[in-house]
Amino acid sequence: MSKALYRKYRSKRLGEIVGQEHVTAILERALKNGQIAHAYLLTGPRGTGKTSIARILAHEITGLPYSDEGEHLDIIEIDAASNNGVDDVRDLREKALITPSIAPKKIYIIDEVHMLSRPAFNALLKILEEPPAHIVFILATTDFDKLPDTIVSRTQRFHFRAIEHSVLTQHLSQIAKKESIKIDKDALNLLGERSRGSLRDGLSLLDQVRHSVLEDTTIARRDVEYALGLATTDEVTSLFAALDARSTEKIISTITAISSRGVSAATLATQLVEYITRALSSHPQFVHLLEGLMETPRSSHPDTKLLVTLLSGSVARPKNVAHIASAPATPHITAPVISVQATVRPTPPTHSPVVESSGEVPGAFTDPTPASTATPSQLTPFDASTFDWDAILAYTKTHYTALYSILSRCTPDVQHDRVVLYSGRKFSKTKLDSAKYRPLLSEIFAHTGAGSDVHIEIIGSTAPPKDSKAAEIAAMMGGGEEIDV
Repeated sequence: MSKALYRKYRSKRLGEIVGQEHVTAILERALKNGQIAHAYLLTGPRGTGKTSIARILAHEITGLPYSDEGEHLDIIEIDAASNNGVDDVRDLREKALITPSIAPKKIYIIDEVHMLSRPAFNALLKILEEPPAHIVFILATTDFDKLPDTIVSRTQRFHFRAIEHSVLTQHLSQIAKKESIKIDKDALNLLGERSRGSLRDGLSLLDQVRHSVLEDTTIARRDVEYALGLATTDEVTSLFAALDARSTEKIISTITAISSRGVSAATLATQLVEYITRALSSHPQFVHLLEGLMETPRSSHPDTKLLVTLLSGSVARPKNVAHIASAPATPHITAPVISVQATVRPTPPTHSPVVESSGEVPGAFTDPTPASTATPSQLTPFDASTFDWDAILAYTKTHYTALYSILSRCTPDVQHDRVVLYSGRKFSKTKLDSAKYRPLLSEIFAHTGAGSDVHIEIIGSTAPPKDSKAAEIAAMMGGGEEIDV
């Protein structure tokens, strides 16, 4: 039976460790000077060399020869994931008191030490506080934050880094040559990306794709994509173009085609996160999709979550941001401007002003309905008699959920030429006055029949009581809100 590449090419000396020179240099000097600590803590991402260094360090300290198949009585490896109870650690303490059989030191390697229970940590602490002179502990973990400070403070800690893409890819290329695996540069780059800084993952992936093509055939990027169950570069690019064009039909058809090949929604979402992140400098309007995409792999219905995330972006994102991002800077602009369809009358100086203009502002919301293309001549006058607060809330709840959560707590006061909204909190007033929500209010009023040419005043407090006696009492008590019972 052939040996897996990550086992076949496991490092046997500190100098062979890839991408962790900041750790190996210190350990080599300490070993040379005979300065051996009683406890080491190795932390960092998986597959970066923690267990390899732990074994190498153990053999260097004991002077015993390193062999994958060889086992030594004075080097004991413990998997804390399956030996995490207090009784396991008590047993370790009792055996640790026994002197080494042939080596000058007895080494205990405890892998995934964060899996120990709280009582087990307390038991381990006792021997870490006053260890026998012949004992050295080497603890390794991928989850440093779960370790008690009392344990960490009694060790020498070494943090391992995710291996740089260029270093990892170069090492994979060297292994491929040794194994006579023909693979092109793009395919190696993709393996490096999918390894996410883990050399062990990279070698496992190379081991997997080496059998994806016929003998004497060079492995190409598409071969890696199919072997790893990924959407192809062309498919991801096509989906991104559909998002940019806001083509609902194209988005759905592309996702359907990708999923029909067996690509999971979680995998596609992860690929889109990487693609969009690289494209943000030229397409900043897609930043709002990232949160939903990152939540997709953890969703109980990832396919639906992915579809909702991408379709909501196609129908609700602002179209003007992309143009602004690529437009040349315009000198001598002295005031911010908003799109004309969101124009409202200037508010009094005590409130946030909204400047009338025919320009656009980055981040201003553009509703895809016909009302979004309104011009000054198309603005409809406000009619207080047709103002229906319940209809406004219902419409907002359906189309703008985040805005509804604020409006639903507001109290309106309708006058003949204006609407005063008592938001109840200064925070809510700030939100409603923002460039994102202020323009929406007049559009919502127009959609519900009250007219779009309306002056809206927002007050960051609760509405005063209508009853004069209640108002006097509220004033004496420091304010209040009138409630119908």
